Amino acid sequence: MFLEFDHAKTEYPHSIFNMPAAQDDEFYMQLALTEARRGIGLTSPNPAVGAVLVKAGVVIGAGYHHQAGSPHAEIEALRDAAVKGNDAHGATAYVTLEPCSTQGRTGACTKALIEAGITEVVYGAQDPNPAHAGAADTVLHQAGIRVKCGVLQNGCEQLLRPFAKWITTGLPYVIAKAGQSLDGRLTRPFGEPQWITSEAARAHAMKLRVRCDAIMVGAETVRQDNPKLTLRGEGIPAAKQQPWRVVISRSGKLPKDAQLFTDEHRERTIVLEGERTFPEILRELAARNITSVQLEGGGNLMGQAFATKSVDEVCWYIAPRICGGGTLSVGAISFTDRAQSVTLSEVSHEIIGDNICVSGYPVWDQ
Repeated sequence: MFLEFDHAKTEYPHSIFNMPAAQDDEFYMQLALTEARRGIGLTSPNPAVGAVLVKAGVVIGAGYHHQAGSPHAEIEALRDAAVKGNDAHGATAYVTLEPCSTQGRTGACTKALIEAGITEVVYGAQDPNPAHAGAADTVLHQAGIRVKCGVLQNGCEQLLRPFAKWITTGLPYVIAKAGQSLDGRLTRPFGEPQWITSEAARAHAMKLRVRCDAIMVGAETVRQDNPKLTLRGEGIPAAKQQPWRVVISRSGKLPKDAQLFTDEHRERTIVLEGERTFPEILRELAARNITSVQLEGGGNLMGQAFATKSVDEVCWYIAPRICGGGTLSVGAISFTDRAQSVTLSEVSHEIIGDNICVSGYPVWDQ
């Protein structure tokens, strides 16, 4: 379930695939999903989208959306085909998201597909924007192009979750991430080293940061840990801008020499002072065009996020350590209606050395 970017260029075999027709669509949509993952974390506020063009069983072009304002995945795939000397006329386009049918910062993809002579469009997920959902079907049908939707729909919609939350609610998508001991602590006893989880687990978590526009922590985390909250290490996409670093502080009293205020990315630090509910915090971030947030503590802020049912995804790293004290990973959750634990759906587990990563999506009772 852990959505990880993959920027390696995919090479496709230029030969006919002798596969039953019922399997062809899923096979090629999986290739489109592979393309889409290359754009994870780079396209905000747009979603990550991938496309491949297939003609007579041969992949003749492939592409993905690189960043907002740049050509969409369908256009990239058409350009790729042209560069390789392949004629897209008569081809089938496989796209992870319903092609756009309106003029924005870029032209409508439906128009480009029609002009290229595409004869069939297969897409995975419908546009989550209510104003545009299903519009491509009408445009393409009127041009005589066959349309099929819902192929590998779950996988395609998983890529769209942050965009779907933002476009339908106007609020950022929230990933709650923590690294804790077996007894649920974020901090080790006084005098011991800072880290609870392993170096390998922390490198794994760094890739999670790539997906987000902002990283959020509470004031006490800044006072106690003096974190960098930056992207670093191997494999970070060069095109990824450093996320905003958001600090929530009632008093605003923070160490002036903290790395967040003195390093080369200090202009990317936001401090929100005063009393705020977690939904109010999210609205303020949305006003700054932040569409996705990774919440990394502390425990009280994490508790507020869960108490207000603001968390969309959970990624929890657990180390084989007993601390016997320290900060709880989630502060007391006080629901307004009744006590309630939080269940995760679509749960996955990943072993990282002697640590384990548990991830999933909270199921909130309505």
